[in-house]
Amino acid sequence: MAEQVVEDLRERCATPASLLHDVAAEMADEMRAGLEKEGGSRVKMLLSYVDKLPTGREEGLFYGLDLGGTNFRVLRVKLGGNDKRIVNRESREVAIPTHLMSGSSTELFGFIASELATFVADEDKGNSFANGNKRELGFTFSFPVRQHSISLGTLVKWTKAFCIEDAVGEDVVGKLQTAMEKQGLDIHVAALINDAVGTLAGARYYDEDVIAGVIFGTGTNAAYVEKANAIPKWEGELPKSGDMVINMEWGNYYSCHLPVSEYDQALDKESLNPGEQASFFYILSVHAVGSALAENSFWFFQIYEKLTSGMYLGEIVRRVLLKLSLQSATFGEIDHTKLKTHFHLRTPHISAMHHDETPDLKIVAEKLEETLEIAGTSLETRKMVVEIIDIIARRAARLAAAGLAGILKKLGRDGSIEKRRSVITIDGGMFEHYVKFRKCLETTLSELLGEESSKLVVIKHADDGPGIGAALIAASHSQNRNV
Repeated sequence: MAEQVVEDLRERCATPASLLHDVAAEMADEMRAGLEKEGGSRVKMLLSYVDKLPTGREEGLFYGLDLGGTNFRVLRVKLGGNDKRIVNRESREVAIPTHLMSGSSTELFGFIASELATFVADEDKGNSFANGNKRELGFTFSFPVRQHSISLGTLVKWTKAFCIEDAVGEDVVGKLQTAMEKQGLDIHVAALINDAVGTLAGARYYDEDVIAGVIFGTGTNAAYVEKANAIPKWEGELPKSGDMVINMEWGNYYSCHLPVSEYDQALDKESLNPGEQASFFYILSVHAVGSALAENSFWFFQIYEKLTSGMYLGEIVRRVLLKLSLQSATFGEIDHTKLKTHFHLRTPHISAMHHDETPDLKIVAEKLEETLEIAGTSLETRKMVVEIIDIIARRAARLAAAGLAGILKKLGRDGSIEKRRSVITIDGGMFEHYVKFRKCLETTLSELLGEESSKLVVIKHADDGPGIGAALIAASHSQNRNV
């Protein structure tokens, strides 16, 4: 019975190259549809209004504020232009008190502005703002926002641990600007961005061949540089640069080719943001008859994110282990309390087990006992657990690579049109810390591009992308003449 569960999982999660090519091709198609008109695609393809990325020539002192979780960071960077680049860089991380995550927007932004004021007060006295120039700040706000300009965006909804109702539908830059004014801070918010755009900007500052910034962490998203004249839904005068950074919001990407299992279906149904319409069995029928039915079929919500990001992989593995335990004697007589607790098994746990190289899989045994109260497992059982983790993690990494291939395909940088160097920078714990995920992603992308084309594509780990990127975009969109 246990072997059959694993075999069924392997079959449902299979990602042959042919399937991944289809996923990449459909990603490129969805990107085009999203650029054609608002609401034209599940991949939203949002205009970031960032039309000038940093070049390395920027000069001056700029601030960054990175809010995307239970902590926020403030940064100060002094830019010295071509020869000196970043002359000095300072940052401070601040934990947000729990009660402020569900209080009022005035309280939250007031707290942030207060901490920012303390940080600004520590500014080097040698840094002056002459000629009436204001300090300028880039604001990385990694929550769903409907953006209207480079420095105006209304909050669509909170995610993660936040629930501040009076901020929904409001301009978050305005909230921050008001809070800073109450603190006596003469700071202008020059740009509102998200973490993917910040990651792109932070890397582009050092390398002009960077075309995309991607997040693979708790969640996933991507931003890339598009030609403004290739955006039919763009209204008004085209930017002088000819470029526009697109915030893809690709976590909601769906394709009938995505290898979805019963565990993913159950996870989606029980999540805070389930999909709509039809049933899992209808999805299977769509797989059988092709994509012609896809327009009226069941749409999972954020399914690409649920298959590839750190928030969900441990939970998917937990669901497989629970089925094994309930339908076989794999783990013997155990207390199922923790094994039945949603999100109790997290991705750092499965990563530790996946990377266990001890002869008797000692780390696997320890993690099973510590996190799920499953003790006394045999070596054979521990090997089975690692196999399950490998199936889920490999699927995630290979689908992640297909997404990158989709971006390259849309831009003609997959070897089909342009033969030039393309750099993709990636941030997030999944890519930084989950070594097998990262290596599988990289080898899969090479597999999809082919030997010759893959030589032109470089994958880089971002160094503090969202934070430094905010300050750099503030610099590239500065109102001051000396930048």
